[in-house]
Amino acid sequence: MKLALDPQMFYSTHSVLDLPDVVARAGYSWMELSPKDDFIPFFRYPRADDATVAALRKRAADAGVGIASVLPVLRWSGPGEEERQAAVRAWRRAIQITADLGVDTMNSEFNGRPEAAEFAESQFLRSMEELVPDFEREGIKLVLEPHPDDFIEDGHAAVDMVRGLNRDWISFLYCTPHTFHQGNDPAGIIAAAGDKVTYVHLADTLDHTASNGLRYIVNPPGSTVRVHQHSEMGRGEVDFDAVFAALAGAGFDGVVSSCVFGWEEHAEEISVRQREKASALIEKHFGTGVLTPR
Repeated sequence: MKLALDPQMFYSTHSVLDLPDVVARAGYSWMELSPKDDFIPFFRYPRADDATVAALRKRAADAGVGIASVLPVLRWSGPGEEERQAAVRAWRRAIQITADLGVDTMNSEFNGRPEAAEFAESQFLRSMEELVPDFEREGIKLVLEPHPDDFIEDGHAAVDMVRGLNRDWISFLYCTPHTFHQGNDPAGIIAAAGDKVTYVHLADTLDHTASNGLRYIVNPPGSTVRVHQHSEMGRGEVDFDAVFAALAGAGFDGVVSSCVFGWEEHAEEISVRQREKASALIEKHFGTGVLTPR
């Protein structure tokens, strides 16, 4: 099992080449590379040239940090055909970057509009048909997660879609801060996924459905906005013991990635505490000696 850090809270103050040292100082052996403006931005073509990719690979090796995954978020499910085609072009470059980094895993979202779910699914499947040869040629595995305000938000529905794609290299990501948007059933979703759950995002959030949906107040009332947090573990209402017990029951042996956002003024200490809390949960539910060093 790999315990990784998504160093997103350091993005505004550090270049992509600085991140391996940041991750190492926080005590992690692995990092997740989520969307970053000077690497692979949200919804745009990658900004890293081959020299930058080679430099990042060397900086990570020098820091003793492995890259657990690369995470692009691109509009491969639309909303329109031009956006989809642009996303496929960006995905192809991102796949090549991942291979050149020596990384074998990418994770992402379905990323289509929930109010047009049938059309978004058709766009997603078209993109997958075009990209399957790229993933298979480079030996890259793909891990997919349901996301708030996506055409698949429910965890069980996402597991079903992953199985329906029918590729042994495509699997499921359980995101703990999305617990209350994907059905508030971590044990059931993880059990249904079984060996298809290969990745976990670790952060906390409040249950937005509690108190008649008034934990968060948005205006106008009845707005379809999706609200959640990526807070430090213990600052929300996710039952992490239930999550890790279910993972142990499923024989999980993948990546657990700390992904706290929005607390940049406390990024260093939160990253350390997240590592300590995650390590304690892993030891409690899996035993000692299961974490993979670099």
